[in-house]
Amino acid sequence: MDVAHLLAADLRIQVVFTNGPDVFGNGVAELLGRLGGAVLPWHVAVRHSFDLVISAAYGGIEEIHSPLVVLPHGAGYNKRVSRRLGGGAVACQGVYGLSAQELVRDGMVLPSAIVLTHGAELKRLARSCPEAIPVAEVIGDPVYDRLVASAAERPAYRRALGVDDDRELVVVTSTWGQRSLFGRQAELLRWVLAELPKERYRVAALLHPNIWFGHGVWQVRGWLAECVRDGLALVPPEAEWLGALVAADHVVGDHGSVTVYGAAAGAPVLLVDGTEEDVDPESAGGLLAAIAPRLRFDRPLAAQLGEVAASHHPERYAAVTARLTSAPGRFDRNMRKLLYRLMRLPQPPSIPRAEPVPAPYLTHTD
Repeated sequence: MDVAHLLAADLRIQVVFTNGPDVFGNGVAELLGRLGGAVLPWHVAVRHSFDLVISAAYGGIEEIHSPLVVLPHGAGYNKRVSRRLGGGAVACQGVYGLSAQELVRDGMVLPSAIVLTHGAELKRLARSCPEAIPVAEVIGDPVYDRLVASAAERPAYRRALGVDDDRELVVVTSTWGQRSLFGRQAELLRWVLAELPKERYRVAALLHPNIWFGHGVWQVRGWLAECVRDGLALVPPEAEWLGALVAADHVVGDHGSVTVYGAAAGAPVLLVDGTEEDVDPESAGGLLAAIAPRLRFDRPLAAQLGEVAASHHPERYAAVTARLTSAPGRFDRNMRKLLYRLMRLPQPPSIPRAEPVPAPYLTHTD
């Protein structure tokens, strides 16, 4: 949707949506229904020819017979994944989105354009899939640009999350999978709530959509109902999550992209140890894992938050932020230029720019 909005106002273009095959496809149909866009079933979409196809994942893209643009759906290309061979042996870990596993079929590079967030990703792509270099372009990071554009809305985001002026907001974030915070430390949210005095702290949770829709929204709400009753601000998957990071005074997280964006937002970060094995050390997430202080369960949490905040300074995560994008503030402009070039259309005369995100809202378990 960070890309689709760049085309929405052009009367020459009809945008349609489809739901590609994916093990975590739950919730996508409902999302598209809420958007109110025209939706084609996947089996119909793959039989048609389009002027352009845009995807932030790779399932089924070999079935597409139209110019294809692929882009990352996190903080750049950061996740390492293992490849299982036919005999059960595990091949070396590749970076999801930069390896031939996703990008090449039958000796041909599938995408017409591969969107990169940073120039350093060109070097990583050259090592893992050199044949894809001719179609790779450094465009930037839409989330980072919206993060910067939203900074002035911090008071509004804090009000939306119920954070009084005399309280600090602690955002706990988890990606998905067995090595994630939620996968390894499911009781952490209850521990955080028990550790922190309510008169001083407000605790919010941001969970990866694969947690919500892999287990089911009903199940996640059930698991966390007691936490919500105890004061947890639970941001649902359909709400805008970025505002919570802008509002945060502290971020407690794992190796997921949201933790990286929390660091870029300027918040002090406590990283849950043992979750960074899936992260490419050359990515922004890898840089964060190398320098962020670790959460300890044998010490009072309030003391840890205070110590990290006291030693925090604006430049602490400058290298992490710099690795997120080498085109800060230019994603919308660069991306629209790429899209219209591939469609062979002149661009509209307006200059696109990142806008502040809407305020987040909370889920209820009643």
